[in-house]
Amino acid sequence: MALLRMRNTKGPNAAEIERKIKRGNALRQGSSWWGSRALVLLLLVALCTAAAALWLYVTRLDRDITETLASQRELISPEPRVYSVPCSEDYDNYKRYPGCTPQKCGRAVTDSVVTREEAQVLRRLAERGMALAGSEGGASILDLHSGALSMGKQFVNIYRYFGEQIRTVFEQEDFSLYRDVRGRIQTIIAETFGLDPSLMYLTKPTFFSRINSTEAKTQHDE
Repeated sequence: MALLRMRNTKGPNAAEIERKIKRGNALRQGSSWWGSRALVLLLLVALCTAAAALWLYVTRLDRDITETLASQRELISPEPRVYSVPCSEDYDNYKRYPGCTPQKCGRAVTDSVVTREEAQVLRRLAERGMALAGSEGGASILDLHSGALSMGKQFVNIYRYFGEQIRTVFEQEDFSLYRDVRGRIQTIIAETFGLDPSLMYLTKPTFFSRINSTEAKTQHDE
């Protein structure tokens, strides 16, 4: 019976070669992992750079097309601050009446029309009136001239709807202050834009409004 001796195929340096192969594979895997991370990091940097550039562009564009006429912290008195704009071409289509047709147009801001105390009185007046009813949508109005008040999805005339009860809501001093402030507004508009206050009439409707985030229910709420 013949015995076959198996030849050892591994040489004396086989173990060392195997270790080198494993080490090379590990290095290649590590390099691939770090390469992927570097690529992701590069993409993130590029994305952040693009976002910053876009933000700077939008900010600069906004500065170019908008202008702050007055900030909340400012007190503009006694002279109004005026930002002039071209008058509407519609005025050219009608006969011009001296003292009535504006010679200059713009937007004006001033804090000298009403005092803080008067503004608080007017606010309480509006709050008392709107407490009588209110719109189902996001916008409620109170017009002291016509008596219109939002109620649900419609308007009612507070003077007819509530009758004598309205005397317990508004006092004569409230209406006197309202008329006085309205006259001051007309006067300062006339002085600012070179008009005759006796020829000016307040456009109606004029009203107090209260707006919240409630979904609009009617066209008037939008």
